[in-house]
Amino acid sequence: MENFEAYKEQILKNSQRLAAEDKFKFACHPGVSCFGKCCANVNIFLTPYDVLRMKNAKDISSTEFLKEYAFPLSLEENQLPVVLLKMTEDEEKKCPFVSDDGICSIYDDRPWACRMYPIGLASSKTGVGDEGEEFCFIVDESDTLCRGFEEDNELTVKEWMDSQDVGTFNRKSESYMQFTLHPHLQEKKELGEGKIQMFFTACYDLDGFRKIVLESTFLDRFEVNDEIIEQLKTDDEALLEFAVTKWLRFALFREDTMIIKDAEIEKSARSLGWKTDD
Repeated sequence: MENFEAYKEQILKNSQRLAAEDKFKFACHPGVSCFGKCCANVNIFLTPYDVLRMKNAKDISSTEFLKEYAFPLSLEENQLPVVLLKMTEDEEKKCPFVSDDGICSIYDDRPWACRMYPIGLASSKTGVGDEGEEFCFIVDESDTLCRGFEEDNELTVKEWMDSQDVGTFNRKSESYMQFTLHPHLQEKKELGEGKIQMFFTACYDLDGFRKIVLESTFLDRFEVNDEIIEQLKTDDEALLEFAVTKWLRFALFREDTMIIKDAEIEKSARSLGWKTDD
């Protein structure tokens, strides 16, 4: 992921900072000559909430979605796996959800990155509590010559993000984003393959994680109240929040977010097929 880090550094160094009330001109609709062209040959990173929305839009399990529409990569900066949307294997390398006429078949559930375009978000934050610098910028499309910038439609950054429902995706991903800034990860302490796989399953393969919680000895080993258990059975958003704020913080960082019924924690973890002492 060296190119990703270089791109991030370039943005922090060279991009014009935009505040919420700054204005720009842009519109995207079928009447624009390049409509749909930006949905090809592009790296789209998917958040756990993106995967949740997209797999439900397709009415398939997260396990099926990851196998058919995504592939994982590891970020060297904190060891955590990320998920990229898998483009088609033809010459155009188009998004699999976009038709020949540029229409998105899962538009209401499209990923955060698609909603933000042509606005990008950059941050120099390195950990929780780090004030850092966070700003928006216009994505450079000098290579693709996006004609949306030629449209006579002026609006503020905030107006654009509100119109695309970016706020909902930001709120639903807040716990996950805070997790990725955990000091343990920023200090690059070794996680080990077991914990990395644990993170991937809990964050991205929600249906796989639900099976672990409900069908293994998980609930025999950990105290989870009945109301929460009922939520976890059917509510994907509740399950994702539980995974990030409770289970992963306990399992990866030994935070006091889960109550153990069995004092033999290593035995508990191994019974789930996960080693926690990597």
